[in-house]
This record gives sequence, structure tokens and C-alpha cells, in this order.
Amino acid sequence: MTVMQSQMSDEAWVRVSRIEDIPSLGSRVVRINGENIAVFRTATDEVYALTDRCPHRGGPLSQGIVFGDRVACPLHDWVIELKTGNAVAPDVGCTATHRVRVENGIVWLVVKSPADAGAAVAV
Repeated sequence: MTVMQSQMSDEAWVRVSRIEDIPSLGSRVVRINGENIAVFRTATDEVYALTDRCPHRGGPLSQGIVFGDRVACPLHDWVIELKTGNAVAPDVGCTATHRVRVENGIVWLVVKSPADAGAAVAV
């Protein structure tokens, strides 16, 4: 994976894929230091990243149905906001969000340090 280190901090950006390699209304999973992160693409090509774990029972959000800027967990149909990671009422809870950006058609995901970037693997 390609890594770019930020000039301003110790964080680093990891190249995930080209945006067209993530299905519209779908996701791609990246594993960083034992944690799966789901990178989602909406119908309008917005990209979001969440820890790939539903706050309810740990279901794989990456396998859920994306609609608008939300994803429905495949296990129990909890709906999670892609922007915030928050469950939609009446459900409660949240999953961690991760900073992501698209630059020249390439999707980048921030990691805490260059050492973490070396451990990033597309799943």
C-alpha cells in the first residue's frame, strides 16, 4: 500500500484503492493492526470509513446494505449513520469513524502513525 505522511503531525494516509474499485452503495475492508475498517461509497460517490463492527452485536457493517448516507447491519438491521457512526433511533450506540478522503480518484484513509500504515492490508 502507498503511504503519505502528513507534514503537520505524526499521522499518515494509506492508499485504499481507486474510488471505482469500491462498488457504488458498497464497501471495501482494510485491516490495520488487527482492526477491520469498512470504507463505504454512496450512490453520489461520497466516501466514509467506519470500524467494521455494528454497536449492537458486532455484525460486519461492510456486508450491510448502503442507502443514502446510512448502512443497515446485515445481522439485525440496525441502521448506522456513515458520517457519524451513530445508530439511528430508536437504536442507540455508535461505531468509530475514520478520516477518509478522495484525491484524484484515489481513496485515502488516515492512520495514527506511519508504523500503523505499514500494517495496513486490503481484505
